[in-house]
Formats: sequence, structure tokens, C-alpha cells
Amino acid sequence: MSLTARTLEAGGIATVIIGSAADIVSYCGVPRYLHNDFPLGNPLGKPWDARMQRQTLEMALALVAGASQPTLMTTPFRWAEDETWRDVYMRISEEKMAELRAAGEANRAERLANKAKGLTRTKT
Repeated sequence: MSLTARTLEAGGIATVIIGSAADIVSYCGVPRYLHNDFPLGNPLGKPWDARMQRQTLEMALALVAGASQPTLMTTPFRWAEDETWRDVYMRISEEKMAELRAAGEANRAERLANKAKGLTRTKT
């Protein structure tokens, strides 16, 4: 995303990156970055929290409209009351691992069966 933003900016299109990887984005260099300290994959906020997502988007739009030089801004939101989420987020238990393995095997079996029938994926 950082390289895309720089290319768009060079063409005169203002951009803002919203994300959780400040170290990577800072290294790549972008004109405007709105940081949230959330798990990767949740750039606008918590799932189903429309208010937080709207506020994050409003902050991003304000950053695009108002920042004339490279700017890093941080949202005021927190993922949880304490930091323990960092230790358990996306952790896969033994039970979940078996469930995911079975789902993967079922998916591979389905793809092989479809291939044997001559069915292929289409590009969208």
C-alpha cells in the first residue's frame, strides 16, 4: 500500500494509509498515515462497531484534507480495556487446529473432485 500511495501522490492524487503497522509504513514512507493500535486486518476499528469505524474514516478524510506535509496521526481508540488481547489474538487452540485442518482437507478434496470433473476456477 505504501508504494501505491507514493505512486498515486506523484500523480497528484492525495492518499492516506490507515493501518496498524507503523514501523513498516514509516520505513516505506507515505505522505499521510493514520495509525490505530489494533490487530492487523482491522484498519477501521472493531468489527460491527460502526461508530468507531465512521470516526476513523472521518479522521482519515480530515488528514487527507489538512496535511500538506508527511504526517503520522494516531487514533484515540483502544481494542480492549487492557493489553492482554495481544497475547491471545489469533491464537489457535488444539481443538481449533483440528477443525481448521479438517476444513482444509475438505476444501482440497472438493477442489480435486471439481478438477476431475473438468471444473476450473474463473478469474473475476
